[in-house]
Amino acid sequence: MLWQRVVTALILFGAFVGTLSVQAVWPFAALTLVLIGAAGWEWSRLCGREGAVQWVIGVAAVLLGGALAQFMGVEGLGHGLFPAHVAVPHVHEIGHALAGFSVAPQIWWAALAIWVLGGAWALRYGQTSWRTLPVSLRQVLGVALLAVAWLAMAEGRGHGINFLLSMLFLVWAADVGAYFGGRTFGRRKLAPSISPGKSWEGVWSGFATVVLVALIWIWVDQSLSVDSPSMYSHLLQGLGPVGMALALMFLTCMSVVGDLFESLIKRQAGVKDSSQLLPGHGGVLDRIDALLPVLPIEMALMSLCHG
Repeated sequence: MLWQRVVTALILFGAFVGTLSVQAVWPFAALTLVLIGAAGWEWSRLCGREGAVQWVIGVAAVLLGGALAQFMGVEGLGHGLFPAHVAVPHVHEIGHALAGFSVAPQIWWAALAIWVLGGAWALRYGQTSWRTLPVSLRQVLGVALLAVAWLAMAEGRGHGINFLLSMLFLVWAADVGAYFGGRTFGRRKLAPSISPGKSWEGVWSGFATVVLVALIWIWVDQSLSVDSPSMYSHLLQGLGPVGMALALMFLTCMSVVGDLFESLIKRQAGVKDSSQLLPGHGGVLDRIDALLPVLPIEMALMSLCHG
């Protein structure tokens, strides 16, 4: 019902803004980590395991994400590999984290490889092979993907609110652009057996919307006082205009992969929504599916953006 959608959206928006409005990182990290736990609970359900196993998977995603944040020393959340009194010089070259970031880029590049290769496999063979994979493997994969996506979000929040919002808005812009572009211009189906409503025209419309958002955000970075450079400014400075455009195209495509991957899993499980935890909106996974690949890939690209 419409009123359920509105009330749920208002509650989530209020919680989101409320945790971002405080200087400390941990309120936002805690809120989103709870949502990641709920997504893990839903993932287990989609893998055919319910009851106590669902709770175990949800808790495992929370514990893994929290442990990684502590181990890597995410700003405001952990102590990292080195004591605070030990100076660790920043290496200003490709393949190393930008100043202000804590997590080793190798984690992000490993996630990128898994999403690109695994996503290609899933979209090519997943309709017949996903359920043939051992349930334990699917569960472990879900925990890892959720925890790393949350880690990327926590790292982004530690770097600054403006940077974090620029990360998230890319996915939202791609989704909105694809929806309206697909409805207006959609002719060629993208993956009719997985998600009949998606079209190639929608993908290109989503990309165009992302580019527009990036240009506006870069202008805001240069014209207004913000707490941190946006992801788009980092991409422009480190990769140049052409490199930034290619990066945005890649990220837009990966947001589609994340959406299609969850649609495939739901289709295999025979359900429409991952759950009904969010009245009027379905489940948490339904809301964050496109973020799962995009967030760690965005952080991987940051390691290329020394300029």
